[in-house]
Amino acid sequence: MLRTDALTKAYGGGPGTVHALRGLSVVIPAGTFTAVMGPSGSGKSTFLHCAAGLDRPTSGSVLLGGVDLAGLSEARLTELRRDRIGFVFQSYNLVSSLTVWQNVGLPLRLAGRRIDQEWAREVLAHVGLAERLAHRPAELSGGQRQRVAIARTLVARPEVIFADEPTGALDTESGRDVLGLLRTAVDTYRQTIVMVTHDPVAAAHADRVLFLADGRLADTLDAPSAEQVAAWLGGLGSRC
Repeated sequence: MLRTDALTKAYGGGPGTVHALRGLSVVIPAGTFTAVMGPSGSGKSTFLHCAAGLDRPTSGSVLLGGVDLAGLSEARLTELRRDRIGFVFQSYNLVSSLTVWQNVGLPLRLAGRRIDQEWAREVLAHVGLAERLAHRPAELSGGQRQRVAIARTLVARPEVIFADEPTGALDTESGRDVLGLLRTAVDTYRQTIVMVTHDPVAAAHADRVLFLADGRLADTLDAPSAEQVAAWLGGLGSRC
């Protein structure tokens, strides 16, 4: 589903150049849940932005379903993000004046695509919002707002979802529920999810963890537990 080859991203020039990514090569299979972790400045967010086509790499390539993003114009990149990529961020990015139902369907309406109402209702029921369709964001808890954001993404049927600290603004219980929904999206709908997180508990919901350090892939961990992730992060300095 997603592959990067020698992905490099540098900011500035000369002695002051900052290398956010240094030759990063990873493969993320379809229908899997991948967590991306590392200390501040490790390149997590830059990786997500480049992989999602939000930023262009300095060199190397990003292939989404076999399409090289580097060869696309800005207009084509915008079209690809709209039609094939979904996003879930720490901030919910909901329109306050619209209802849950309207928020979920908004991206499809803006893209001129027909809303599959049966599918939308199934997704909304699955995330526990079937009784909240007429509510507006101000009438929902933080966890419920993030559920709306996840439902909005799933309804569009993207090929891959990029999640950037999706539980960062939530309490423990709401965060656990949201992570369970992301896990179910993979297991039930065969969705592909790439999630940047700093939380070992969140990472434990993934199939695999990619650990970044200084813009490079430092290690991977399959079928992670929260304890394994925490132990790895605790010994990061001795590994790099």
